Amino acid sequence: MDYDTNKVDEAVLALLYLNMFDDNAATRAWKSFNWDSMNRLHQNGFIADPKSKAKSVVVTEQGKKESERLFGEMFGAQRQSQQQ
Repeated sequence: MDYDTNKVDEAVLALLYLNMFDDNAATRAWKSFNWDSMNRLHQNGFIADPKSKAKSVVVTEQGKKESERLFGEMFGAQRQSQQQ
């Protein structure tokens, strides 16, 4: 799938906002996704329980399909022939 890297970068930057905190003179952001969001994705059946020491999480078949659909919807680059 072709995708718009600028849209992806903007989404990542927007998602970093969820994890921002002030640390003395600097504002910092955790590199992982917000735990509340991860828990909701688990409750909705898209991922396995995220509470583990692993740095990754198992994505369910339903989660894989929905993730691909959303990624295409949010970040898919329109092909040249579709723009005309």
